[in-house]
Formats: sequence, C-alpha cells, structure tokens
Amino acid sequence: MKLGFREGVLYDETRQDWDATGPRPVRWSLWYPAAEGSIETDIPGRSWFRRAAVARDAPVRPAAKPYPLVLLSHGTGASAAALEWLARRLVNRGFIALGVDHHGNTGGEPYRAEAFACLWERAPDLSLLLDRRKDWQDDLAGHIGTDRVFAAGFSAGAYTVMLLLGAVAQFSQFEQSSLKAGGPRGPREFPDLADHIPSLFRTSTAFRQSWSRMSQSYRDDRIKAALLCAPGRSIRGFSEESLKAVDKPALILVGDADDTAPVEECSSWLHARLRRSTLKILPGGLEHYIFLPEGTALGLSFAEHLFTDPAGIDRSDAHDEIADQAGVFFHGVGISADS
Repeated sequence: MKLGFREGVLYDETRQDWDATGPRPVRWSLWYPAAEGSIETDIPGRSWFRRAAVARDAPVRPAAKPYPLVLLSHGTGASAAALEWLARRLVNRGFIALGVDHHGNTGGEPYRAEAFACLWERAPDLSLLLDRRKDWQDDLAGHIGTDRVFAAGFSAGAYTVMLLLGAVAQFSQFEQSSLKAGGPRGPREFPDLADHIPSLFRTSTAFRQSWSRMSQSYRDDRIKAALLCAPGRSIRGFSEESLKAVDKPALILVGDADDTAPVEECSSWLHARLRRSTLKILPGGLEHYIFLPEGTALGLSFAEHLFTDPAGIDRSDAHDEIADQAGVFFHGVGISADS
C-alpha cells in the first residue's frame, strides 16, 4: 500500500504560546492510504529517525467505508515523527493516523520548561484537531470515520491520552511539593526542570494561566479507546478517583525490562485503577525506548541509548508486534461499537 503524507499547522486562539506573543501552535502530521499510482519519495532533511518514503499530498485511496482515525501523542521532548513507525503500520492495517508536535515539549522547536512542567496542555492539542477537521481534512473529508476515533501515546503521550479519557491531574510531577528526596528534578531531556518552576511563577503570565488549568477535565468523548505505550511516572499525578471513573477501553503495552517507566510503578499501577484496561507486558528484555523508531546514523551519533537494544532484539519486529496488537484492539472496539 502507498503511504500518503501531509503536514501543516493550526493555531489555538484560546491559549497563548509560551512567549505570550500569539496563539499556541499545533503542528500536525497525517499518514493515510494513498491512491494507487501515487509516487513515494524520501522525506528530505536530516533526522534521528529512520522514516519510510511517502507520497506527499497524494489523493486518498478510496475504501468501501471510512477509515478509522488514530490520534498520536509523542513522548516528552520528541515529535510526531517519533511515532511514524506506528502511523505507517496502522495505515497498512486500515487506519489513518494523525500526530502533533506538542509546543515547547517537542524536538521540533526549542525546549521550554513551561511545557515540560505543564503536560496537561498537550491534550487540548489533539482535541483541537477534531474540532477543526475542515482545516486539515480537505479532500479526505468523507474518507475518515467520525464515529471511530482512537488515540495512542508513548510515555508522556500516554499521559496525554489518559487526559482525553477523563483522567484529571492533581499535581505536576516536578513541583516542589511532589519531589522525593534525592529523586530526579526533571526528565532526561530537562534534568533541572523543578528549579525553573519558582521563577516561572514570578515571570510568566502564560505559565501561571496554564498552571491554573492543571486540574481541569480534558475528557473528549469522541475518543472511543486508547493505546497506552509505556506510560511514564507522570501518570502518578492523576486523581485516583478520576481514573476509576474512566469508562473507555485502554490497552497498556510495556516492555518487561523498562527501567525508565518501571512496570510495577507505572503500567501496573495504572492498570489496577482503570475499569476497562488490558495490560500486556512485552517479553524478551524490551526497554522503554523500544517504542521509538529505528535510528539513523545521525540519531545513533547523538543519542545512542535511544536506539540501541539488547542483543537478539530486532526493533522492527517489535514494532510489527505492537502494531498488530494495536490494530486488533482498535478494530475490535470498532466492531463492538457497531453492534
């Protein structure tokens, strides 16, 4: 199947960018089945990630019924391109996939402490895409099912997706009151994050406004089910009461050797508090970053730890298995909704 690809940017007029100079940008990437005869070419530019050739802006391949849509949320500090491996495999399994670069928390722009502290701002990025379908669908309108919308996220992206299912944040992971003695003061990408928060309260109106939105509900009932890949420690900031009220199906996938988001501390903890979740621990020594793409020579030179797996593990094979499980899960939810 030919892989279609489009990208663009929307602006959320209801929220400021972190500089408070304009509306929040929401950059999006769309992968879809392209019509037969479309020409695929390599994506230009340097990247840490291996990416498949795409038929840019090609017409969609017609189908007997509209394609289900999967919204994608990347891990902290990454980008929509970090889930290209999942997007193109979902396309091959009968879906259309739509990801975003979360402003200030993406490698596509300079990192911002505000964005790493205020992870709840990521969820409305995905809801905006559904609110403003006409701004990105174009000729795809009618080919995307409005009643079969799912979401998938990795690490902090799983946190994002849980917000869409109805989880409510009680605290930010790296605020002073929640820090453990001797524990990390920020994620790998922003290790001194906690030290920035006091000054942001003093100097940033955009940050103070965001902080006041922490415990709002970001539930979006258009999302029918969710795939949660290796949810990170940030999920421990959710209200347990709100987790118990989540009524949408969730599939949690995590590697058995994940020491960044340990199974018992994160995935098992979350699974025990959700009413309709399935937890699958992937065997074979799979670590946290198995959910990232295969790396290019550039990626290996800058961040070898992200792309190097233990001996005997083929990341592409693991990705195939993850996508298989995701496809079966989402299609199963769609069939249940029809019956």
